[in-house]
Amino acid sequence: MRKALGTTALVTGGTRGIGRAIALRLTADGVAVTVTGTRPDGEAPEGCAYLAIDFSDTAATERFATGIAAQGFDILVNNAGINKLSPFAEISLAEFELIQRINVTAPMLLARAVVPGMRARNWGRIVNVGSIWSIISKEQRASYSASKFALDGLTAALAAEVAVDNVLVNTVAPGFIDTELTRRMLGDEGMRTLTASVPMRRAGTPEEIAVFVAWMAGPENTFISGQCIAIDGGFTRV
Repeated sequence: MRKALGTTALVTGGTRGIGRAIALRLTADGVAVTVTGTRPDGEAPEGCAYLAIDFSDTAATERFATGIAAQGFDILVNNAGINKLSPFAEISLAEFELIQRINVTAPMLLARAVVPGMRARNWGRIVNVGSIWSIISKEQRASYSASKFALDGLTAALAAEVAVDNVLVNTVAPGFIDTELTRRMLGDEGMRTLTASVPMRRAGTPEEIAVFVAWMAGPENTFISGQCIAIDGGFTRV
């Protein structure tokens, strides 16, 4: 159980995968967690509250951000995001802008909404969930990497501005994580190929990401800010 600081959290995209694991971990640590999902009838993980929001709609996201500003969240985890692989010459402007709206604009609007309260209380933690593709990149990932590099740029700039008020902002960059979505997309053979490229010869688990995010968002983290930290079994270092 954590100390008194950081008692309320908003975790976007918290109904499945990494977001769900983060929400459950924070709840287990005694934090009152609210998660977001896109479905009006969506279900939150056990012990969490639920808010529906479609971050592809910027006007709706702005209204949502206004609504959460007064709720006094101590912790914000910007986890919601989308990815689409496309050869560079085939990326449509609509596709590119959609990915930026969800992966960059929404986190910016939410951070802007909660930061004033965090600064006033002289305590806050923002963790932006990036990707190894915000550290390195690969073919067909121009839209996604552009968004995740931008999200980490947001992390660095915001951290420099608010650290004086004990508001710490960091990016966590997961590598290949064994989620239901990953297995559905890749299949068994794809998973074997993927894990062969990781020095630890396995994919990570959502819970491994959640443990570190919870620590970064907690009172034990007192001096780490503005960083992008990979959790990838060593993949980006070889």
